[in-house]
Amino acid sequence: MASTPHRAPIRDLTQGPIARTLVAFALPILAGNVLQSLNGSVNAVWVGKYLGEAALTATANANNILFLLIGLVFGVGMAATILVAQAMGAKNLAQARAVMGTSASFFGAVSVLIAVVGFPLSRLILQWIDTPEAALPLAESYLRIIFLAMPLLYLFAFVSAVLRGAGDTRTPFLFLLLVVVLDVLLNPLLIFGWGPVPRMGITGAATATLVANAISFVAMLLWLYRRRHPLWIGRSELHLFRPRPAIVRTLITKGLPMGAQIVLISLAMIMVMRLVNLHGVELSSAYGAALQLWTYVQMPAMAIGAACSSMAAQNVGARRWDRVDGTARAGVWANVGMTGLLIALIVLADRLVLGWFLPAGSAALEPARHLNHIAIGSFVFFGVTFVLSGVVRSTGAVIPPLVILGLALWGVRVPVAQWMQPWLGVDAIWWSFPISSLCAMLLSLAYYRWGHWRQAHMLPDGPATPQATPAEVGGQPPTPVCSLGGDEPEAHR
Repeated sequence: MASTPHRAPIRDLTQGPIARTLVAFALPILAGNVLQSLNGSVNAVWVGKYLGEAALTATANANNILFLLIGLVFGVGMAATILVAQAMGAKNLAQARAVMGTSASFFGAVSVLIAVVGFPLSRLILQWIDTPEAALPLAESYLRIIFLAMPLLYLFAFVSAVLRGAGDTRTPFLFLLLVVVLDVLLNPLLIFGWGPVPRMGITGAATATLVANAISFVAMLLWLYRRRHPLWIGRSELHLFRPRPAIVRTLITKGLPMGAQIVLISLAMIMVMRLVNLHGVELSSAYGAALQLWTYVQMPAMAIGAACSSMAAQNVGARRWDRVDGTARAGVWANVGMTGLLIALIVLADRLVLGWFLPAGSAALEPARHLNHIAIGSFVFFGVTFVLSGVVRSTGAVIPPLVILGLALWGVRVPVAQWMQPWLGVDAIWWSFPISSLCAMLLSLAYYRWGHWRQAHMLPDGPATPQATPAEVGGQPPTPVCSLGGDEPEAHR
């Protein structure tokens, strides 16, 4: 008898206890976020401690460009995730594969275009953001290699995203872990050289990123092939890589508003940083130390929000609106519990944890504690907003969360931080965080309760795509569906 092939760990998010399923689904995402942050910190230590301040400045400037480029396609990846999740929830494997093929072609083409254009323009781009002259040659060498790695970075992120949409967060985490381990090991080897490996300096740091992502991406593809993953596109199905105009339009029209949120957040943070800088180096370093902590504080909310988006999208595809609402409730409470606990621990040990990012005996420690006590609670409100935004986006309602974020940041946070200083002094900056986050949460709750997000859809209404067989989707009978995210059920009209 022929052996039964191992199946990939696809999780049906339309079944089982909602809260337990959501937390189990979110934990690998959270662990992956922590891994990436720790990896960045370790790499910064190698570069800054052993190659000097100019090298550290070079990588910081080049990484700002990398963050912007990844942010440009972040929303497109989210759109692909939601499309795949809705199709899997509807047991419409043919539709999920169509999304997979078109999205892979789209991401591949965009990443190659960015690499081809960016590589020769690296110096001009770095000059455009005013990279210090002493760091410019180092930054150019580093950024050129990053541009070469861009197709691998984009495609690795894309495959990880669609796997999460299919209900699998464990596989992306395992291969991200491989990236981090390889990157950590290769950094000192390629920076300093050893045996036949030449000393590459800062170029070695970028090359480590390229090699680590290349090895892990190829390993992930081989794993998907060997496990006969339902989304794997074989040689007989190469026509699925031919872009479908309706899917490409959806990736752009739904993805760009989600990506624009990163731009709004980045610009608002730059504006707040400028206001803080006006008060001198001591306060700027205090704020910088708090920002390091806040990077980790927001991770539970981001992981839970991403998990809610995939879980809600599968249930939208399955027309299980009761589970969509249950996902939102479970996500909100999980965020309050996890983020609240983390905040409490940090506040109790704030002198210790803030001291990790400041020199011994720094005068900035007490200002850092003061501003942290005021602002850190805002991340509970932020988490509720992030969860609810993830749920409403799962239907294709992407503009209202963008508008809410814009109002909260540019209609509340920046004006409060700037214009309330005559009355509150520098504390106006810190109070702008909880005030704006509370406004965003209230607006998100209002839109979730009274908005028309349940009528939204990702793809335009059209004829049904071929349905998957029960064997292809793990023995579950296919649910009839004409398109992803069409009319809502009768009870919600």
